[in-house]
Amino acid sequence: FWLKPCGSFCLAIVLRCVDVLVTQGVRVMSIPEDAAFDWMPQKQGLYDPRREKDSCGVGMIADLEGRASRATVENALLILENLDHRGARGCEVDTGDGAGILCGTPDGFMRRQFKEVCVELPPSGTYAIGNVFLPRTEQGLLDGKKLLEATCASVAGLKLLGWRPVPVDSDCLGKSARSVEPIIEQCAVAADGPLKKDVRRFEAALYVLRKKVMNAADKLPDTPVYLCSLSARVINYKGMLTCPGLARYYPDLLEEDFESHVALVHSRFSTNTFPSWRRAHPFRYLCHNGEINTLRGNVNAMRSREGMVSSVMLGPQLQECFPLVELDQTDSGIFDNVLEILTLAGRTLPEAVLMMMPQAWENSADLAPELKDLLKFNASMMEPWDGPALVCFTDGSGVGASLDRNGLRPCRYYVTKDKKIVLSSECGVLPHIEPENIVQKGRLSPGKLLWADFSTGRLMGDAEIKQ
Repeated sequence: FWLKPCGSFCLAIVLRCVDVLVTQGVRVMSIPEDAAFDWMPQKQGLYDPRREKDSCGVGMIADLEGRASRATVENALLILENLDHRGARGCEVDTGDGAGILCGTPDGFMRRQFKEVCVELPPSGTYAIGNVFLPRTEQGLLDGKKLLEATCASVAGLKLLGWRPVPVDSDCLGKSARSVEPIIEQCAVAADGPLKKDVRRFEAALYVLRKKVMNAADKLPDTPVYLCSLSARVINYKGMLTCPGLARYYPDLLEEDFESHVALVHSRFSTNTFPSWRRAHPFRYLCHNGEINTLRGNVNAMRSREGMVSSVMLGPQLQECFPLVELDQTDSGIFDNVLEILTLAGRTLPEAVLMMMPQAWENSADLAPELKDLLKFNASMMEPWDGPALVCFTDGSGVGASLDRNGLRPCRYYVTKDKKIVLSSECGVLPHIEPENIVQKGRLSPGKLLWADFSTGRLMGDAEIKQ
């Protein structure tokens, strides 16, 4: 006799919960008509931006001897298309969670393109190209460019040479992606004075420029500015795109003289996150598959260090770069922020990754005492950024990958007779590689690293790197 009223009561509660979820979901996902490219919803209902994570597909291809070629870029784009199933789409089939490519700066291509806008680029290594997301409004675009130009003039050793509009095909975008599409332009920044002969100090000055611009833009609500990359060695093309849509949206990537010696690609599946243009991978040094589950503690520790941190390379200008992490980025973007500052401060890229993602060592009786001491020393300065996480990374001088100590993300790689390395979240991303052309293949194990140094043409395994 009590089942019927009880059942009706439970059904009413369930329907009410569904109504709340649907209402909150619509509120979260509804993009305002005048939204800028960096628009993100506020915390509401079940959505909390602090819990944003990524779970995606990554791929990498490089020439071990650092020889730039068109084939490297074409193969990277093919890898990306074959990772399409690892990414996700929104409510439209042509709105992706994100896709992108990080590659070496194509010197010949950039010279030709900037010459068309009456800008002569100096020798390779003494100029940087920045890919910049800017507001679509006429005044916002003008203010954003003026902000970057004025800030560049305030950083010693840098000179802004000019701008180049990046051609795009907006017809391939879905409605959601197109409603928040930015204006994309490239700026050329030249080294001046002593920076011409010191690429590390040049990169440090570019970092200061980028941080000052983005910190200033955060205080101007109608002028969002996001520098996807600003480097003398690498360049980043990305967006709220599908994997096949990346090359269609950016015709630059299809030009015959767009060549590179290394390329990282990424297909994004935004877990518990809200897709956006700036949150697409790769970032400035890495792309990432997985999630950083210790993120809140990692961010708190980094913020607390800002009161004591110093750098010979960055000098007093470091104070103008706080906060060192972009608090509105995903776990992957924040990981990239910290990896960047550790590298700019003087550590090698593999050393910085080892500091952030150490292997399990405290209770291991098999580790050499010297390695155990190194890991203990690192732990006194930096707490682990635990995943599961697979990261691929490059600074243009080499390329590598690492799997965190949990080891719950796949990573396979091949090395071919013609000195190419192909690495990805799965096998078969380049189906035309014949078995007889493979000289080495393997997978990354938990806590392990690999690194290819283009100056020596060698691929180093975990034991050699940590020796």
